[in-house]
Amino acid sequence: MLSKLLRSSFVVCSALALGCGPSDRMTDTVGGDDDGAAGVDAGGSDNPNDPDRAEKCNRMDLVFVIDDSGSMVEEQENLAANFDDFIAVLEAYQTEDGQPLDYRVAVTTSGRDLSYTIDEEPITIPGIGTIDPPPIPFNEAGDNGLFRQGCGMSRPWLERTDGDVSTTFACVAEVGTGGPSIEMPLQTSRMALEGTINQGFLREDALLALVILTDEDDCSRPDNNFTVQSDQCYPEWPGQPPVSDFVAFFDSLTGERGRWATAVIAGPGPGTCSSQFGEAFEARRLKQFVDQTGENAVFSSICDGDLASALASAIANFTAACDSFPPVE
Repeated sequence: MLSKLLRSSFVVCSALALGCGPSDRMTDTVGGDDDGAAGVDAGGSDNPNDPDRAEKCNRMDLVFVIDDSGSMVEEQENLAANFDDFIAVLEAYQTEDGQPLDYRVAVTTSGRDLSYTIDEEPITIPGIGTIDPPPIPFNEAGDNGLFRQGCGMSRPWLERTDGDVSTTFACVAEVGTGGPSIEMPLQTSRMALEGTINQGFLREDALLALVILTDEDDCSRPDNNFTVQSDQCYPEWPGQPPVSDFVAFFDSLTGERGRWATAVIAGPGPGTCSSQFGEAFEARRLKQFVDQTGENAVFSSICDGDLASALASAIANFTAACDSFPPVE
């Protein structure tokens, strides 16, 4: 859980509408400059007659995209354990007219239905010789962006009025580890929010807040029946759309950059990092996603061994974005 001091600071910041910014924005390489990240002035003038004046949002639609591959048990449990403090900030947040924030929370995973073949390069073993492993075909099933519904939920997402949101989220967020071994959080985020798969979730006047939790990089690609040397992708992996395509999608979906925000919790690199959760690979494409998104994006390390600070940065980022929400015409 978050420390009492940290929890108190969050509640105070939200209740007083100070729009406290994230504590660990990667200001040099990810997320741009912090100046003006919080407060009414961040999105424009505070003159009430200025049509470009930023206003607090009254609604927030949160989507958690959680890696459900085989190495994510501890991370899912830690996310569930720390969600109480995350939701407490949303509960304390006051809108422009002094009302509680109308929020929704949904959960999906990083996998989609996938058919591919792993064809490893020959391996030379001293004293034995060269071994050429045979190609291995894989057919894996994923959520394809569909929101998880279970744990007594009456719809595929949770709302402020549902009662014990934290307990239900803690249940539904433990999505298991049977998902595809090639993680595609950017692709499944898009699948979750385009078309009618989760119809009725998005609201035009709500800030869209996206949280991605994974211990590997994004391997998003829309095709099937491809061949790779391993399930460990890299930014130049053939078949991957550029990260800018996903940023452009969210811009188009919401109408403009100021109406959505993201928090990525993944491997910071370089190389791999280790914690009590195990190893995490550098998430280079996801860092590009945060960098290209700019002010409303924050990247945190999954290798801290506790997700409390990462969730703290996420919610501070979202409330700051909500404080500078562009008016909906």
